[in-house]
Amino acid sequence: MIEQEQKSHQLSSSAKKVQEVLKVLGLELQVVELQETTRTSADAARAVGCEVGQIAKSLVFRGQRTQRPILVIASGSNRVNEKRVGELISESLERQCRFVRQKTGFVIGGVPPVGHAEKLEVFIDEDLLQYGEIWAAAGTPNAVFRLTPSDLVRITEGRVIGIK
Repeated sequence: MIEQEQKSHQLSSSAKKVQEVLKVLGLELQVVELQETTRTSADAARAVGCEVGQIAKSLVFRGQRTQRPILVIASGSNRVNEKRVGELISESLERQCRFVRQKTGFVIGGVPPVGHAEKLEVFIDEDLLQYGEIWAAAGTPNAVFRLTPSDLVRITEGRVIGIK
């Protein structure tokens, strides 16, 4: 399904950046840009033909006290329990669009799990580990790439937690 939808032109600059980061990390994964949006988990699942739970959505939060960036990579079917994550980092979380772009270099709806402007502390939803393959955003609201949960943990150096 995805091969039929993939654009034939070269990747956009943001998607190309993610593709290059994946290559540097030693992964031969292919970033694809689609005609339709993958901004939401449901959109992405429809576009690539998988379950919503297989979408690895990247949500960036800011620690209220320290202002540090926190990346939570959640299963597309789950809602992040911000209080639980806040307890793990010992401060409350907040979200702000401008902060996301500043800390990652990417727009909301296209934030990939890697290739950010700054180092982010990363937490990964344990529910993603049940799948053989998952899909993550690749720099734009139309770009994605397929990977395994173990690849995700390795390339992000993320801590696997229950986020619900």
